[in-house]
Amino acid sequence: MSDWIDIAALDAVPQRGARLVKTLHGCVAVFRTATDAVYALDNACPHKKGPLADGIIHGASVTCPLHNWVISLETGLAQGADAGQVATYPARVAEGRILLDVEFLQQRSVA
Repeated sequence: MSDWIDIAALDAVPQRGARLVKTLHGCVAVFRTATDAVYALDNACPHKKGPLADGIIHGASVTCPLHNWVISLETGLAQGADAGQVATYPARVAEGRILLDVEFLQQRSVA
């Protein structure tokens, strides 16, 4: 059974927006889609480490603000002709709050 950490109210992240969560092991980008789905990924694009939390969210993807790489919020995989992947982390919404899996956050390597 996982332990979950409460990071914010769902309403604190705008639809098609993101927030950065700083951990002892690096930064995690938390995304909210137009349909209120929530995803958590490493904040560094696999191409040149662009800050994904500053990217444009569309559907279940984010476009890196530096070089327009499109990353799947569901899998962390680069889309189209680009190749690479960022780590994804379990995230969920409960009672209007965004929760992240503590165990996964503790196991992540420093970005």
